[in-house]
Amino acid sequence: MANPGMTPGTAATPDQIGDQSFVAKEMDAGQGQVQLGQLAQQKSQSNDVKQFAQRMISMNTQMQEKWFKPEAKQLGVSEPKSPDKKDKKLIAKLETLSGPQFDAEYIQAVDKEQKANLKEFQQEAQATQNPNVKQIATQGATVTTQHLQLLEQIAKNHNVDLSANGKEVSSK
Repeated sequence: MANPGMTPGTAATPDQIGDQSFVAKEMDAGQGQVQLGQLAQQKSQSNDVKQFAQRMISMNTQMQEKWFKPEAKQLGVSEPKSPDKKDKKLIAKLETLSGPQFDAEYIQAVDKEQKANLKEFQQEAQATQNPNVKQIATQGATVTTQHLQLLEQIAKNHNVDLSANGKEVSSK
C-alpha cells in the first residue's frame, strides 16, 4: 500500500489536500478548546463546568499528541502557533464575563464548537481514503459525541438553552 502521507517533491492529491485541511482545522480547534477550558477553570464558579473544562483540556491535549501531531507531520501540516481569530475573539468575550453568565456563554460556545467538530469528523470519516485519518475522524466523532452528551446534562443543570445554539441565554 502506498504511503498515505506526503512524499517530498510530489504534488498533493485532492484527497491529501482534504486530509491536510481537516488535520489543520482540527488542530486549531483543539488548541482553542484547551484555551477555553483553561479560561473556564479560572472563571467558572461551578464544579460541573470546571470538571467538564478539565476534561476538554485533557482530551484535546491527548488527541493533539496522540492523533493529530503525528498525522500532521506525515501530511506536512505545520502546527498552529495560537488559536485562530474566531477562538481569540470568543476567548476575549468570555474573559469579560463572570458567574452564571460566564458559565452559560461557555456552555453555549463549547456546544456550538463541538457540534461543528462532530460534523467535520463525520464528513472526513466518509471522505478520506487515508486509513489513519479515517481512524482519527471516527474516534474523534465518538469522543465529541460523548462531550456533547455530557454538555447537554450540564446545560440542563444550569438552565441553559442549547436549542438556540448560542443565540439566547436562559440562565437562572
